[in-house]
Amino acid sequence: MELFDSTKHVLSTLFTNPSSLMYSGTDFLLKPVFLRGFSGSLHLVLLLVLFVSWVCKKLKVGVCHSEESKERFKNRRVLWHKLTLFCCEVLLGLLRSKTVIYVTHQVEFLPPADLILVMKDGKITQAGKYGDILNSGTDFMELVGAHKEALSTLDSIEGGLGSEQTGISKESKESITNGVVENEENKVSENGKSDEVAEHKGQLVQEEEREKGSVGFSVYWKYITTAYGGALVPFILLAQVIFQILQIGSNYWMAWATPVSKDTKPPVGASTLILVYVALSIGSSFCILVRSTLLVTAGYKTATLLFNKMHSCIFRAPMSFFDATPSGRILNRASTDQSAVDLSIPYQIGGFAFSMIQLVGIIVVMSQVAWQVIVVFIPVIALCLWYQQYYIPSARELSRLVGVCKAPVIQHFTETISGSTTIRSFDQEARFQDTNMKLTDGYSRPKFHVAGAMEWLCFRLDMLSTITFAFSLIFLISIPEGVIDPAIAGLAVTYGLNLNMLQAWVIRNLCDMENKIISVERMLQYTSIPSEPPLVIEENQPDRCWPSHGEVDIRDLQVRYAPHMPLVLQGLTCTFAGGMKTGIVGRTGSGKTTLIQTLFRIVEPAAGQIMIDGINISAIGLHDLRSRLSIIPQDPTMFDGTVRSNLDPLEEYTDEKIWEALDKCQLGDEVRKKEGKLDSKVTENGENWSMGQRQLVCLGRVLLKKSKVLVLDEATASVDTATDNLIQQTLRQHFTDCTLITIAHRITSVLYSDMVLLLSHGLIEEYDSPTKLLEDKSSSFAQLVAEYSARSNSSYED
Repeated sequence: MELFDSTKHVLSTLFTNPSSLMYSGTDFLLKPVFLRGFSGSLHLVLLLVLFVSWVCKKLKVGVCHSEESKERFKNRRVLWHKLTLFCCEVLLGLLRSKTVIYVTHQVEFLPPADLILVMKDGKITQAGKYGDILNSGTDFMELVGAHKEALSTLDSIEGGLGSEQTGISKESKESITNGVVENEENKVSENGKSDEVAEHKGQLVQEEEREKGSVGFSVYWKYITTAYGGALVPFILLAQVIFQILQIGSNYWMAWATPVSKDTKPPVGASTLILVYVALSIGSSFCILVRSTLLVTAGYKTATLLFNKMHSCIFRAPMSFFDATPSGRILNRASTDQSAVDLSIPYQIGGFAFSMIQLVGIIVVMSQVAWQVIVVFIPVIALCLWYQQYYIPSARELSRLVGVCKAPVIQHFTETISGSTTIRSFDQEARFQDTNMKLTDGYSRPKFHVAGAMEWLCFRLDMLSTITFAFSLIFLISIPEGVIDPAIAGLAVTYGLNLNMLQAWVIRNLCDMENKIISVERMLQYTSIPSEPPLVIEENQPDRCWPSHGEVDIRDLQVRYAPHMPLVLQGLTCTFAGGMKTGIVGRTGSGKTTLIQTLFRIVEPAAGQIMIDGINISAIGLHDLRSRLSIIPQDPTMFDGTVRSNLDPLEEYTDEKIWEALDKCQLGDEVRKKEGKLDSKVTENGENWSMGQRQLVCLGRVLLKKSKVLVLDEATASVDTATDNLIQQTLRQHFTDCTLITIAHRITSVLYSDMVLLLSHGLIEEYDSPTKLLEDKSSSFAQLVAEYSARSNSSYED
């Protein structure tokens, strides 16, 4: 702390990690908004266009934004919190009055720093000002030298443009940036009215769907017939019918065979009475065993099939489904609703069916021994049904609300766990706890009313049952002696008590069953999700050697993310020649990533087509397409497992080839240092690896696969310039005959490309070799290069 005198009395710190926190809602600032300060700092990070679009459309979660957009939101959040100490991953140059600690591989931001710490293998190897440590060691010189080499390459390719950039005044540099901002603001003002009109059309995330009215018979039928086509249902019902007959028979047997008094001669002997009763009881027990076994088998099979079907449909759903569906909704159906299908619904439906059979049996007995009591039960049953009809509409909708209100709780909890580092650094734990409590309260309210409504119904049913039973007792007592056998009268009282409780139990089971069956209804909604195209189309399977040249021909390509949304790509036509290196550049939102997603058919084109070696990719199966292409994404993914399983998940390659790939992607030495080598542990999402290392692992995967078409979607965004140069050299060396399509945030990464495609608002603005584009100083690509050079060189000049 002695190095930072201004931080001795720091009250709060601020930190942004490489993984941007994006959560559901429109408040990404983690702090109340005051528009004046908000507008100023937003203007500084060039976010006005994207912010206005985001707030108007109320896009949720990070799925709707590119990694570049998320990074800008993260930086905007830092600027808004006017605290004492900012710990940032990227130096913005706008916090000169603040104490800034920043961790970065972008060495162009280092010259203004008062103190630089050079880290290697978890230790500080150099410390001091920029000029001092530049001449005192090799580690820092290697990083800075690589960046300067990239800039010199840029200047040499630019030719005359390079010398002009060296002499650019600060006013000119500011005018470049201000011009960009003014252009973006003008576009916002021009499109403001149309955005307001199309607000609903631009909204990806809609409110969760919820059925209305009674649950259709098709839901019950689907559940009953899912397992073995419903073949077990008749046997379950038959077992219950036999059980009920044996129960009534055993009761009749005891009432008939048991003597009324000691003086009365029993109809049968004691041993016969016991043997028959035991036989009937054993038969009843066997029926219960058969019934329970079949019910559990059918319930388990149904739950498994429903889950597998939902699971399969979710995994085969197009990306538009995940863009419009927060993960909390999916988790809610896969946990809460699945739990109800596993544990509750089989017994609810079985219990209702069994109680109905038992009710019919009791009514038959009562009609034989005391038919007059049935006269009282008829109006009581009618009144119970009226209460049920009065109760069930409200209870059904409350149960649906419970299902809908639980998804935000799960969603918020998941986002809080994933963004816990950012939340703690912003000192926002209390705010997120309050939000969690509010969401929990929102879930608890309908849950409480569900329980309250059920108690309301049960109270009235119990009152009616008590009144009915009381009337039955009065009736049986008032019958003159000799009219009815006392044993049969006792049997009637017993069955009258059962009938009294059973009629309420049947109504209660019916209501519970309809409330619980909503979980099946919600799961069936996800089994009807529109699926992606087939994985394999037998009649249109390409040859094993396809693609052999790697030529990508794009013809009048139009793409939108949803039918109600505007076009993102508005008629692109170009050709990426086989074996050529093509760089795709453009500002945020120009359609770069959308083009790559369309190439992999993650998003299907609205019109036009993409041909690879003369084959329309829309005419072949997704597996045939995606298995022949490779990509290093901008958001690198690692799975829980080992280094080997992440590089070779299908176990297709030998250890020698895996080590060779690791060495080529500059990770070999790092993995050799680990105790487990290739079997070293990788935690969930690769959290024990840095962002740059994850991208290098993705590079290792494609080196093993050796596809003819390779896509790099900002693949070197999280590595330093020296490592970026090594990666680019590796790609040029080992993919010489491959079609390489590169989206890069570093202009120097595309300068070695054979062709450069510049996109703007979903249209091709320029497409030519980088040399020819730089020769025309009025070209948009030349302006991007000039902007990058001005920004990079200004740091060294300062």
